[in-house]
Amino acid sequence: MVAVISGASKGIGFAIAQKFVSLGMHVAICARNLAELQVAKERLQTFHADSCILIGAYDLTKQSESEEFARQVLDTFGAIDILVNNAGKFIPGDIISEPDGVLESLVETNLYSAYYLTRALLPSMLKRKKGHIFNISSVAALKEYEHGGSYSISKYALQGFSKNLRHELMSYDIKVTTINPGATYSDSWKGSGVAEDRIMKVEDIADTIWGVYQLSPQAVVEDIVLRPLKGDV
Repeated sequence: MVAVISGASKGIGFAIAQKFVSLGMHVAICARNLAELQVAKERLQTFHADSCILIGAYDLTKQSESEEFARQVLDTFGAIDILVNNAGKFIPGDIISEPDGVLESLVETNLYSAYYLTRALLPSMLKRKKGHIFNISSVAALKEYEHGGSYSISKYALQGFSKNLRHELMSYDIKVTTINPGATYSDSWKGSGVAEDRIMKVEDIADTIWGVYQLSPQAVVEDIVLRPLKGDV
């Protein structure tokens, strides 16, 4: 089995890759920083020596680089079983006062990267009529909240992408699941002053994805919301 995970050099993406590798799967991981990817690959290999771990340093907000990564993946593995669109960026702010360019930057990272990479890999899935796409969104896509700003807008857009994609792929037996995590202890929360045991672990997201993937072929989980037990932070 082969999985592709974007934004996987650390945080939630790395935890997902670690879960898959520990189960003996092959993975292709992507991020912008090659040095961080190389470290991630070395760490992942310790969980299963026989897993093939492909790394690609690409900026997925650019269509050409998304397509190049997809070519690298398909040239290496031939086909994939799981795509996890996890690449994302968080910038808090208010629509009325955030700097110019924040909306464009967040939409590029949180929406375009998923759109481009999915379209680049879809032809091989359509041909096989097989695959599962997971889009990592956020509880920020479910309701308004303080300082959501353009981040919330970009995640609402990702929700729209997921829903339309799910509808289009039903007849091809390809599943689409949107994961909406609340506060999860990744790099963006380190140094925030919030206690690590107050919010979710990155492994919670990885375990959830694996559980959803194991359902029967005729079942799909469309949307999942995960929050810290004591509520949003």
